[in-house]
Amino acid sequence: MAEEWRSLIDEETKVKVSSTLDKSVGKKYLTDGSPETCWTSQQGTPQYIQLSFPAPVIPKRVEVTFQGGFVGTRCSVEVLPSVKQEGGAKWRVFTRIYPEDVNRKQTFDLLPAEPDLVDCRTEGLKFVFEESSDFFGRVTVYDLRVLGVIPS
Repeated sequence: MAEEWRSLIDEETKVKVSSTLDKSVGKKYLTDGSPETCWTSQQGTPQYIQLSFPAPVIPKRVEVTFQGGFVGTRCSVEVLPSVKQEGGAKWRVFTRIYPEDVNRKQTFDLLPAEPDLVDCRTEGLKFVFEESSDFFGRVTVYDLRVLGVIPS
């Protein structure tokens, strides 16, 4: 039987962003579920959204809604594997996604680029927007959902 996917972002998930244009478009609006609020970065690339989970998770899919004209069009998805390595855990590129410059929700299955990252348990997930459709490099996200498995 396949494992049931559920939202990996909850009130215990810590959110960190590279920058915020001002308080009216802060990081708290990334996951509030309201179509009226958003996070907007300052100008310049790269910009990022980093999630820290209270327990290891296995991410499987991301759903993101950008504002057209302010889309992170090339995004590296990085994980912080739970398995500690010598010298501490290190961020690794999990996959890359290429959002379209549109206003609608976009869904991406998170398929690992490396075989050793299949079903990787991670304590953190980082979306690094390497390019933006905005000339100044700003990114605006109205909604961010990450679905996956919480191992027992």
